[in-house]
Amino acid sequence: MSGSQESTSFAALRGQLQEAAAEFAGGPDALEGILLGMVDDVDRAVREPLEIFPVCHHSPASALAMARRLREKQPKVVYLELCEDMAPLLTELRNCRLPVAVQAFAGDVDGFPADWAPLSVVAPITEASAEYQAIAYALDTPGVELVLVDRSADHVFQWDRRGEQEQEGTEPPEEAEAALHGEAVGVEIGDLRPRFAELEEHLLRHGKVRHWSEWWHQYVEVPLGDSAADHDTYRQVMFLIGSLFRRLAPGDGSRVRVDEDRERYMWTRMREHLAATGTDPEDCLYVCGAFHAASRVEEFGVHGGSDTFTISPRTATTWQYGLIPSSHAAIEAQFGLAAGSVSIAATEWAKSLKRTRVEPYRLEGQAGARKSGGKKAAVAPAPVPAPAADADKLSGFLRRPPVLDGLDEAELLGWSVDIVRAARRNGYLASTADAIAVFETSILLAGMRDRARPTPYDFQDAAVTCIEKDSVPGRRDVRRLVEIMMGGDRIGQVGYDSLPPLARDVYDRLAPLELKLEQRGVRRALLDMASRPELRACSDVLWMLRRLLPQGAARPIMGERRLGERSIQESWDLALGTHQRALIELGYEGVSLEQVLEQRLRRDAYGPQATTATVLAAVEDSLLYLGGRRLADELGTHALKLLAAERGVDGAPEVLRRVRALLAYYRTSEPVLPAWIESFVKTGYAHYCTLLPTAFRDEDATVGQVAAMLGFLFSMEGLALSLGCDRTQLELAVAQSHPDDPSKTALLWAAQVQLGTLSRAELRARCDELLDNPLVVPAYPRYLSGFVHALEPVPGLADVVVEAVSNAFGRLPDSVLLPWLPLLITTLRSGAADLAPLMVREAGRIFPGRLAALDAWVPPWRMPETDPFAAKPVADVRRGATLLTAHPATCDAVAGLLGCEGGWTRSDAPAPAGAGLLAAHPAACDAVAELLGCEGAWATAGSGPSGAALASRHPATADALASLLAGH
Repeated sequence: MSGSQESTSFAALRGQLQEAAAEFAGGPDALEGILLGMVDDVDRAVREPLEIFPVCHHSPASALAMARRLREKQPKVVYLELCEDMAPLLTELRNCRLPVAVQAFAGDVDGFPADWAPLSVVAPITEASAEYQAIAYALDTPGVELVLVDRSADHVFQWDRRGEQEQEGTEPPEEAEAALHGEAVGVEIGDLRPRFAELEEHLLRHGKVRHWSEWWHQYVEVPLGDSAADHDTYRQVMFLIGSLFRRLAPGDGSRVRVDEDRERYMWTRMREHLAATGTDPEDCLYVCGAFHAASRVEEFGVHGGSDTFTISPRTATTWQYGLIPSSHAAIEAQFGLAAGSVSIAATEWAKSLKRTRVEPYRLEGQAGARKSGGKKAAVAPAPVPAPAADADKLSGFLRRPPVLDGLDEAELLGWSVDIVRAARRNGYLASTADAIAVFETSILLAGMRDRARPTPYDFQDAAVTCIEKDSVPGRRDVRRLVEIMMGGDRIGQVGYDSLPPLARDVYDRLAPLELKLEQRGVRRALLDMASRPELRACSDVLWMLRRLLPQGAARPIMGERRLGERSIQESWDLALGTHQRALIELGYEGVSLEQVLEQRLRRDAYGPQATTATVLAAVEDSLLYLGGRRLADELGTHALKLLAAERGVDGAPEVLRRVRALLAYYRTSEPVLPAWIESFVKTGYAHYCTLLPTAFRDEDATVGQVAAMLGFLFSMEGLALSLGCDRTQLELAVAQSHPDDPSKTALLWAAQVQLGTLSRAELRARCDELLDNPLVVPAYPRYLSGFVHALEPVPGLADVVVEAVSNAFGRLPDSVLLPWLPLLITTLRSGAADLAPLMVREAGRIFPGRLAALDAWVPPWRMPETDPFAAKPVADVRRGATLLTAHPATCDAVAGLLGCEGGWTRSDAPAPAGAGLLAAHPAACDAVAELLGCEGAWATAGSGPSGAALASRHPATADALASLLAGH
């Protein structure tokens, strides 16, 4: 600023600062330039025709000064430093319980790198903030226009590099309340903190405080919140602080560029609005952070350069807007504030309102608030003289000694009693003596820090010193108890009317549960679909929510949903109120749960990292949650394409598990298999046969993956052969496999047994050779691991595996077995833990159940083998005749019931021959001939061989038929 443009308002202050700079620095230097530049910044901002109202985010002093100024000036236009594209959401704040955050969200990006997605920007709003006072005044006062002038959410990511969006000094929040904003980029209205680390350290050390929030509360909030601090003093002090932090900021070119571009953006928007509406700048109020109020850009002011800055167009990214719940802890975590500082600020806001009797602005119908005083604000107040632009209030404020606030013993005593009571409830052995000690220590700490009245931070330190001894008995320490006592972590809630359509639809569809799901906390839902069939729709919604929302939002306690299975009773723990933000963000993706789930399944299936296993998982989820065949068939066809294109076997176990489940489901629920799964089995059979020899030799392919390939080939073999595959391809693949790894070698032997190229006896002989070779014994556990994995494709080898393990324990000496045993256990546990139960069940079937029988027990593999196809002696076919003659009454009764005539034959009479029976009962012979497909007729009497000759020529046939007829 040139000397001719300087006003004479701050001439005295300039002279004092020049003298101070000369005294401290020994002459004109950079210090003088900084001090005089700060006065120039204040002078320039004060003389601006459009009144600038500097604020600090979540500051009770700024909110109190804002409420006073709005009632005095009654501006017609309020310009607010907030993303301009968030303006339509501000009217929805009246349906919410503060704090909440205005959010801009983009799931799919166009114009930004793909790895940035999803993009999210949040602007938290609390009741104890100047921006809320301005919003409430503008929305509830007729004739007042609220204009947001800051860059859009799209420009936030255009101007900021991705690495600069992370807030400095913040760590990932651990508690759920502190993570309500997720990974969103925070937008603050009035970010006011030193960017010069040495300056902040100097202020904290000489102010005798621990962190920046405490320094700000002690040296800015308390003096400016005093009723003696008028509007002009407040503005000039905030201008001075903003200029100080701005001039002492380190030379971070990119961050300075972004700050200056934001200031150019806002002043350009304000000049455009003034030119379009013809509003007098005297009737406007510009609310921005004190850091931006002390701007030195060329576009500053209503008469600044108008053609020097061009606003870039937005990208093609589609942005969604909504309100999400926020909390004091989330604000502190995102913006690097001390824990509990926002809660203490809310407490100080309530105390300031009571002390100064200033009536704040609240939106009509605001949840959790009193009736708004907006109607009273609409009444024209008495004329208030405009603040003199050349009035120097800053010099008097800086020279004025601090006002010593007297000790409020009643308040401090109440705090001491309350913290002891809270400590007792949380397991601390606190007593009345501790309350007295906290009271006295608070006063002592305040005196040591040059404060007449203990602040909440002094009280917090005193409580920790006096109550917290060695350990924390419960979940909360004393510091956290003080934060809760001072107001706690207030958590906001978005009202039903402000929710997106999807969230409202979820609450409507779950209404039959008759639970207050909007409230925070866990609600237990009991669903008995047998007595109330209408609850099946609620069950479908809950399972989709479990699939889409974070863990804990909808947790099933009883009941499950698998392919082909539905529970008739379910029990759920629901915490939709706690996870309201996640539910709201679902609404950005679609208008119904089914639409969002289908979009996510398609995204997973067609994404660049999609594999055959992930697509099959999407098919299974579509059948579980959406039903119908359309999407499942589409995704299944895509899985077939991915399988044919894969060159590795990493996903073979998952593919095998899911294909088996899908086949079992379709075979039980559909009359025919879908075409895609038939093609999948056929293609998979040929695909894995081709990859099998390579997988056996590949060091990167694990034995579990190769076992899954063999499991697919053997379990799907019947279906594949029926679809036209050739078994020779599998036999050639196994014959071409020559593994080097012991576990894969054992797996190959099991495959050869399954194909019939290796007998069980030969396999047992090979296992015996391994145990006889001392050079191979150390690697024997790896062979066993291969055998256990072989139970996946060849479950019939369980007895051989048990035999191999038993022989090892029976034949190896202790000197070899004991060092070898840990390796066996770790190998089986790490490589085949899921298949070990099958081996254990087989061992339980083979080994005796009692210890006494163990000595006489002979293992089945040591017993002599018998031929299962050996001929067995034929039993006497006439054994039944003895019973009949011994009990004739039964036979006579049956004969009488059937109407048979005749009597008993003599016991010495010969049995009828087969040929005679055939001639006597031709109907039976005709039925057998028709069943066997024989053609011809009975020979006439006297022609052809006689029955006796036939019977003597074919005695076996005659005897078989005779036995058959005798049985009937």
